[in-house]
Amino acid sequence: MVKRSLRVLTKMLHENGIRYRLHVKDIPGNPDLCNKKKGFVIFVNGCFWHRHEGCKDFVVPKTRTEWWIEKINKNVIRDKNNFNELNKLGFNIFIVWECELVSNKIDSTLNELYKKIKCLN
Repeated sequence: MVKRSLRVLTKMLHENGIRYRLHVKDIPGNPDLCNKKKGFVIFVNGCFWHRHEGCKDFVVPKTRTEWWIEKINKNVIRDKNNFNELNKLGFNIFIVWECELVSNKIDSTLNELYKKIKCLN
């Protein structure tokens, strides 16, 4: 689902003239999309893997619960550390949740993100 969501997002940005690089490895967190010149990074986060609080797609599994909680907590801590590093480097961080890229929310999500990016610089 995240790969398909990323494709929808990249298509919209490209059609609107916003350029980016994909999966930039020399920036903390390897953001899904990055534009160093405009100073933004975008992460397309899976609701389960990054613990999207209050989301119907984030449910702790009933088997091996302790292991899953530990795994997801490590992901969340890693995300926070990466965001702190990105803030120090001066990047604007945008997170798009997987659940926000479903058919009934996608237009408003992408429009909101586009507006925020256009306001930079």
